[in-house]
Amino acid sequence: MNFAIPRLMPGDPIDLLVIRLHGQVDPSAIASLRKAFGLTQHNILLQYFDYLGSLFRGDLGQSITFYPSSVTSVIGSALPWTVGLIGISTIISFVLGTLLGIIAAWRRGTWTDSLLPVTTFFHSVPYFWLALLLVFVFGVELNWLPASGAYSTETTPAFTGAFISTMLYHAILPALTIIISSIAGWLLAMRNMMVTTLGEDYVTMAEAKGLSRWRVMTSYAARNAILPSITGFALSLGFVVGGAILTEIIFTYPGVGYTLYQAVQDEDFPLMQGLFLIISLAVVGANLLADIAYVLLDPRTREDR
Repeated sequence: MNFAIPRLMPGDPIDLLVIRLHGQVDPSAIASLRKAFGLTQHNILLQYFDYLGSLFRGDLGQSITFYPSSVTSVIGSALPWTVGLIGISTIISFVLGTLLGIIAAWRRGTWTDSLLPVTTFFHSVPYFWLALLLVFVFGVELNWLPASGAYSTETTPAFTGAFISTMLYHAILPALTIIISSIAGWLLAMRNMMVTTLGEDYVTMAEAKGLSRWRVMTSYAARNAILPSITGFALSLGFVVGGAILTEIIFTYPGVGYTLYQAVQDEDFPLMQGLFLIISLAVVGANLLADIAYVLLDPRTREDR
């Protein structure tokens, strides 16, 4: 599917490359370009075996969009931006949402219940609409924060204090978009599971034994209620590699999502194949980590039947 899906798109990527180069390509070189990108007129099955052979050698080919850069180098330059922004934002939203969900469930029937309509609203808001709203308010009207890019064009990318500060400054708006749009989901899921767990017999027994409220809440209720959220969190980390595509497009953030958008626009088969492969491997790996985490956290899964 990774090989076939890009080739089902209409159009010819080599023609788009020639147009982008303003026709400054020798006609005799077009056949060489097709061969270099694996787009020859050979049987599609032969192209597939050529693709597999290159894949086993660790060769993902050359990017058409960023020609003559290799697909590996393009992904290598985009991946840190996505993992840094989306990964950290996902962790922050999970931790905050889970903690707030525990508190909201433990203090149910109090003023914390008034937060549920607000969290439900943000949970249903499309994150790209929220991104556009934040750009309009803080980037255009108030001009407090940069509305696009990952760092100031006046600084050179390097491990220096000036570059790190401008990088963090540019990451505020996209990070806020991800945190605000996803924190409500974690909060609602954790609260619902926590409320269900608080009605279990072992929680009632813990309270009857006179254990402290803190221990009952954390060791008995929250520890068991968090298991489904841990699974969802592990899976969400797998999708981090794919990036928040629309968010990266809106903020012109040079991550995997924005790179994939450029690859689709230019029908960059090699780059699309490389990105799909990396994303697929990340999701499969996240599924494995979720299963391992579940076994470690829930002793019932380790019992012999």
